[in-house]
Amino acid sequence: MSNMHPTVQRVTDRVIERSRPSRAAYLALMREEGDKHRDRNVALPCSNLAHGFAAAGEDKASIATQRGPNIGVITAYNDTISSHQPYAAYPPQMKIWAREVGATCQVAGATPAMCDGVTQGTDGMELSLFSRDVIALSTAVSLSHAMYDSVAHLGMCDKIVPGLLMGGLRFGWLPQLFISAGAMPTGIANKEKQRIRQLYAEGKATRAELLESESRSYHSPGVCTFYGTANSNLMMLEMMGLQMPGAAYINPGTPLRQALVRASVQRLAEVGRDSGDYRPLAECVDERSIVNAVVGLLATGGSTNHALHIPAFARAAGIQIDWDDMAELSRVVPLLVRAYPNGAKDVNQFQNAGGLGFVVRELLDAGLLHRDIMTVFGDDLGAFAQEPWLDGETLAWRDPGPSGDEDVLRPYSAPFQPEGGMVLVQGNLGRGCFKTSAVDPERWTVEAPCRVFETQQQVTQAFAAGELERDVVVVVRFQGPRANGMPELHKLTPALGVLQDRGFRVALVTDGRMSGASGKVPAAIHVSPEALGGGPLTRLRDGDIVRLSAVDGTLSTTADLSVREDAVAPQSQSGTGRELFAMFRHGADEAEKGGSAMLALAGL
Repeated sequence: MSNMHPTVQRVTDRVIERSRPSRAAYLALMREEGDKHRDRNVALPCSNLAHGFAAAGEDKASIATQRGPNIGVITAYNDTISSHQPYAAYPPQMKIWAREVGATCQVAGATPAMCDGVTQGTDGMELSLFSRDVIALSTAVSLSHAMYDSVAHLGMCDKIVPGLLMGGLRFGWLPQLFISAGAMPTGIANKEKQRIRQLYAEGKATRAELLESESRSYHSPGVCTFYGTANSNLMMLEMMGLQMPGAAYINPGTPLRQALVRASVQRLAEVGRDSGDYRPLAECVDERSIVNAVVGLLATGGSTNHALHIPAFARAAGIQIDWDDMAELSRVVPLLVRAYPNGAKDVNQFQNAGGLGFVVRELLDAGLLHRDIMTVFGDDLGAFAQEPWLDGETLAWRDPGPSGDEDVLRPYSAPFQPEGGMVLVQGNLGRGCFKTSAVDPERWTVEAPCRVFETQQQVTQAFAAGELERDVVVVVRFQGPRANGMPELHKLTPALGVLQDRGFRVALVTDGRMSGASGKVPAAIHVSPEALGGGPLTRLRDGDIVRLSAVDGTLSTTADLSVREDAVAPQSQSGTGRELFAMFRHGADEAEKGGSAMLALAGL
């Protein structure tokens, strides 16, 4: 559009040009597959079709005669993860709401859904990133039944939404929509939670006191209230127009949440191939919507995990975007949101202040988002510059008005900082991501002797022994996708935070990941190329001077790495099923491409 910011338009044009061959091949495949599966009564022999509706009860006749659209549900339900526990009740309700508009609904399949909060700092975390590929594969298996006219995705958390997108995009001729279960109500103040964690790290709080604090923070069904990867996922879906407007954070069990789920189901019945308003996922997810996802991430200070996830699901749609594109966008996208860990307020307070509808409106008006994308609802992305509400019992949308709390949400004219929440740092140690939104600008540059570790357990042991009581750049290497699955290193945050609070200049450099909830301590993460296989981190030694700066985008050392041998990499570990994921480690490509063996080996 004519009012697009020139930088956003330039980056978008570059992504379009770079992606031209792969995007054309993807769209050609989707047209071919869509034509092949246009009519399931033609595509499926009678025996196959009968198997598909044998247990459909009162919906059997409708599915058999194609009386109305049949919606396939991919559910990531389990009741270990608080955010996904509400999904248990959804399919039976969805079947009823589908029948109200002459449609049917079947659970097509389920995907695993692990919680990084449960596995943080344990062996299970080494399965986390690769669970995204497993989820994509599970989605593909589920949709291979070819029984469906559209798809509802039930999933919210860390690898789950990206995995559902990656799998769903390979069935992109189908209209598809994501359904959130919403955020849990606010628990204890985030500053109090952080205080107890640091006291425990110093040995000044007991395990019972820590557990009590954590239990008051994570206390009921719904997605965790901090602005980490899960809530960044839901933001991203809004920026791409892939869920009902404003549906992200509305609490579970409320009348408004129920109205949004009902509207989602019935919307899927309206956008099928024969409806006159056909909205296939392959056309909803294009280069412009991918750029919108990046802009939203930067404007809200979202999770660094999306520096891996956005390139990965973009590849599934034939689109190539990299960290240079993200860095260029970050220089013109202001930070409009400070939700914990970037600030004191949580996502409920963000929602109450105006939420994502406010953010979309501000970014559209500034020309930083592409308005003219195909969305699952409304004429364009302008429909998402609103907030949902109940007018009596009727679901409606309205302008969110001015910010209700400028401590958490600000207009484009008065942002928290003029640039986005993430910076690309690079130099003779490789390329990495620095999340600036959570770090005091006075700490954006750290230059100090490094201390090199090969596991996070070694770091915590050195901290407990008092060996890190100085200005230090902590380097944790052999944590990349090919080494051990690229686990999050969030358990390091309290210890490094204590050192920082004691007045030391502290930073972290790693080829691993940090949680979307991590903040406060300056960090270069996802460093690529990773140490395993000869990345520069493998030649660092204790005492080398390392400079990390988000001010000038530097990640470097003064040491002459060319004269050194590579450190010996630790052996891959077995146990907790890690040995079963060897093929994912061996085939994974670099973090900047998403760290996916599945995409790499598929030639995508």
